[in-house]
Amino acid sequence: MKKLALTLLSFLAIVACKNNTDPNSETISEVTTENESATKYPSDVIPFMDEWKILLGDGTSVSDLVNYKKKDFFYVENENDVDWVVYKTPNSGVTSRTSSNTRTELGQTKHWIPEVGGKLTGTLKVQHVSTSGDARVAASYSVVVGQIHSDEGHENEPLKIFYKKFPGHTKGSVFWNYEINTAGDDNSGRWDLSTAVWGDDMSVVGASADEYPLEPEDGIALGEEFSYEINVYQGIMYLTFTSDGHDTKTFTKSLLESEFTTKEAIPDQIWSLYASIGRDGVERENAYAGEINYFKQGAYNQTNGKNPEDNMVWSTGSETYGGDIAKQYANGSYTEVWFKEATVGEGTDPNN
Repeated sequence: MKKLALTLLSFLAIVACKNNTDPNSETISEVTTENESATKYPSDVIPFMDEWKILLGDGTSVSDLVNYKKKDFFYVENENDVDWVVYKTPNSGVTSRTSSNTRTELGQTKHWIPEVGGKLTGTLKVQHVSTSGDARVAASYSVVVGQIHSDEGHENEPLKIFYKKFPGHTKGSVFWNYEINTAGDDNSGRWDLSTAVWGDDMSVVGASADEYPLEPEDGIALGEEFSYEINVYQGIMYLTFTSDGHDTKTFTKSLLESEFTTKEAIPDQIWSLYASIGRDGVERENAYAGEINYFKQGAYNQTNGKNPEDNMVWSTGSETYGGDIAKQYANGSYTEVWFKEATVGEGTDPNN
């Protein structure tokens, strides 16, 4: 009888629990799911993070990125059931020894020479670029979302992929720059040749500090997805850019043999864009041959608070609020880039 009584009491307790079920239990379940989503790390979304280190816009440097994130710089956002890795950085923060611009950007730990090569891909959308700057300065309102960086010699950059959008425009431009590997020991004459993908190249600037050029008809809007593939194979760099609603664009550039070894070979774009800062160097004949390089990916903010009169190519005169990151984020003085897919690996034969 005692056993029967206990069984009956257990049954009544279960019935009571069912009758008193919290009407908000479904909501609680949804919140739990959202909280679980909030615990995701960038390495859960793009699982190649063990091949990189990162420098954040506040100067934080981290070499182990598995199960790592940092609020306001490197984290995960979910939009329409799609997870994105967010790279966010202010116009002014703490940056690397070789640059005056802030970044929240991955740096590949494996290095390679162009003859060996490598491949980097990314599918992304730029959510925000700085809304302050000098329209006459080529780097204003722009961010680099992928690059190849040299790790010896002058430590120049054979590739930087940019997104740039002027204030008030709906569409921005995607373009890529090749920086010459300057001949000799003096690197002060270096320059970037810019090539348009969608929209304009870097040389299209405003007539005055607050006067903008025409909006590009075939540009890319903020929040619009595009993809790139950087494939270095046997010393040749093959670039492919794709985006729904836009023509696929491909480019080829040798990293072993220079086109710019004489003053006469310097393109007209360089004479007009870099004339004000006197950069008219020439490149060594073998370009980046035999030089150690590595990939970078994320948000390398190209805007800064430097005086435009000192450098009309790179000193953008953007608002920095004295380096106060919270104020910069609150007032549009930052850049934010979302990646949903990316891979890194060996270079491949483009004919296969």
